[in-house]
Amino acid sequence: MELLAPAGNFENFKAAVEEGADSVYVGAPSLNARTLVREFSLAELNTMIQSAHESGVKVFVALNSLIREEDLPLLLKTLAFLESMSPDALIVQDLGLIRLVHTYFPTLKMHGSTLMTVHNRDGAQLLNELGCSRVVLARELTMKEISSLVEEKDIEIEVFIHGAMCFSYSGLCLFSSFHGGKSGLRGKCVQPCRRKFSTASSKHQVKTSNAGSGYLFSMNDLSGLELVPELMKMGVDSLKIEGRLRSETYVRNIVKAYRLVIDADEESRAEVIKEASLLVNEALGRRISSGYFHAPRPRDAIVRHQSGNIGSYLGRIESIKPISDRLYGSITLKNPCQIGERIRVHIERTGERLAFTLAEIKDENTIVKNAPANKKVLVLLPKTFKQLENNKSTIELYRVDTVTPKKNKKTGSLLVLKPTQLSKHQSASVNAKIARINKKIFSVPTVTKQKTTKLGRKRHKTWAHKKSELWLRADTPELILAKSPFNPDRYVLNINKKMISNIGQIKKHYGRNIRSAIWALPPVIHDARIRSVEKQITLLMKTGFRAFQIAHLSQLQLFVGQRVHLYGDYTLNLLNSQSINLAAETGLIGAQLSIEIDKRSLQNTLNENRSQGSAENRKSARAKRLQLGLSVYGTPALFTSRISADSFSSKRILVSPKNEQFFVENQDGYTLTRSKKPFSLLPYKQELQQVGLDYLVVDLSGMKLGKKEMTEINDRLQNKKKMPKLPTFNYLGTLE
Repeated sequence: MELLAPAGNFENFKAAVEEGADSVYVGAPSLNARTLVREFSLAELNTMIQSAHESGVKVFVALNSLIREEDLPLLLKTLAFLESMSPDALIVQDLGLIRLVHTYFPTLKMHGSTLMTVHNRDGAQLLNELGCSRVVLARELTMKEISSLVEEKDIEIEVFIHGAMCFSYSGLCLFSSFHGGKSGLRGKCVQPCRRKFSTASSKHQVKTSNAGSGYLFSMNDLSGLELVPELMKMGVDSLKIEGRLRSETYVRNIVKAYRLVIDADEESRAEVIKEASLLVNEALGRRISSGYFHAPRPRDAIVRHQSGNIGSYLGRIESIKPISDRLYGSITLKNPCQIGERIRVHIERTGERLAFTLAEIKDENTIVKNAPANKKVLVLLPKTFKQLENNKSTIELYRVDTVTPKKNKKTGSLLVLKPTQLSKHQSASVNAKIARINKKIFSVPTVTKQKTTKLGRKRHKTWAHKKSELWLRADTPELILAKSPFNPDRYVLNINKKMISNIGQIKKHYGRNIRSAIWALPPVIHDARIRSVEKQITLLMKTGFRAFQIAHLSQLQLFVGQRVHLYGDYTLNLLNSQSINLAAETGLIGAQLSIEIDKRSLQNTLNENRSQGSAENRKSARAKRLQLGLSVYGTPALFTSRISADSFSSKRILVSPKNEQFFVENQDGYTLTRSKKPFSLLPYKQELQQVGLDYLVVDLSGMKLGKKEMTEINDRLQNKKKMPKLPTFNYLGTLE
């Protein structure tokens, strides 16, 4: 069994190799899902790959960010240079990236990232068919579910065994992006799940502090030391440690702990696990739990009264004092600390976390190197914390890394990183390949207004003059059966128990217009529920419905051999022309673009996708032109979780430290967190039509709507009178 360790810097890379990791994963510059960490350059990646290979250690390069259209030239350059470096695999998420690797860089191996939300057999099979040699499973799987996947695998299975957990399924979290454009799918997550939430009355919407408040979404860390023997017996291929943002102490201790357990013989394993547990406890992490391994809805995964900060709690800053143009925090220490340690500041009011290295400690007027617990001292704060001086919020300090002992100058590090550069011949060869691929993909003539595009057997005018259809999405039969103030071209109906139980009435309501209905699958369908969903699909087809919308590409497997029309939901995360081409090649006839997309990226993607000049586009885009849509109104699920919603009151609104308001609902066993205030791109409807979208989706899922609310939505659609402004998601901003 492989032990796979994280490395966000050279020190952690060395620590992982020295403590016995079989493989190490590192991020590609600007294109990985942890871009908040200090990034390696391509030359540095080359150094690490060659040095690791000399030590018999594999290196996997995380290229697992979603790729915007404007990122494609950088991606191609990165892929070409990585190909010349021979990493052991790329960790990938974006469908367009997968298509490019398969087409132009076939020697590069791919591992499907956990951000692809693979949680069932069909998902693993899909990645195998897409050319991935390994799948990193979703962290929400139980031991029983993992075992089932391993038994029937045609692909290597990698499981997260230790580290941070997310409240939402990875790949389905929109929270950070919805409020500020910092996309977790692009490595910019600001971790809003770690903040403290208050509750407010749904009537008065006034922020109040009560028993229902707390760190409601902040997950404890995962630790699976005791489960290693069972996972080994199952045949899991790789155990992965999370933590490219963690310290050297963390990496060294955790790798050493799991190395001990993996290598232990059966007779001594119990004692070894005890020894390894001590190492884990010294690693300055959060409180630990066994995650989802034992239960699909674990009760010990969240402790609502704890902040979820990493590290050892030092105490609260009692006051902030400026002394000689420097800023000091007065604190009574709960644990000892010393100069050189890494400290994290937690600001209660905003939920922000700021980090610095402790440079000075004062005991009264004397500067000291260290201070014991229960001692009142002054700690020097960086100048960047000037804004804290008048902050009345609670400010807490945590030690997140200890002082690293200096290495013996005679022996030094066990791993020596030898700087290596690509030769001039290699660089010339790589640059020539990049130029050839760029010409195939991007060298396209301007499309004139007179040119037409072939769609099926009919010829239509150029896309820029085509009117976008309006689609209405609903998750309750009442919204479908009631008299609506507006008349959409098509309806998207969420498949759930209530909708299916009213299928007869819904069919009668549509009558001859039954073809206007598209049934939408949820993004998560665990294997235990697959059979039930198959029965629902069969019933719908027998009733006369033939159009469906899939939320995960693996759901294509549910329609093999069936004569149906298939569309893709925004959860496919189509953000560039290459991912659109791959979706078209799978047989979809339409798909929504990523709901996170901003205006610039949307225009770039559509311009490139609609161009008909290159040989590649003539083959994939013109012959299989995908109808493209976009969600333009709604309250999308910002968190999609397996954690039970029992602890969330349906009668209360959750309020973030920034006064953003949310509500939580349980839908068919999953917990969905939505913004109370919908986003709306309806004022830009004409602009979206002109840029070339085929359909616009008004999504009413999760919304409680009466006649008044429906009339207001219609007024927004008509854009005939001035309405209160609503958020625009990332459309008017920048998707980072």
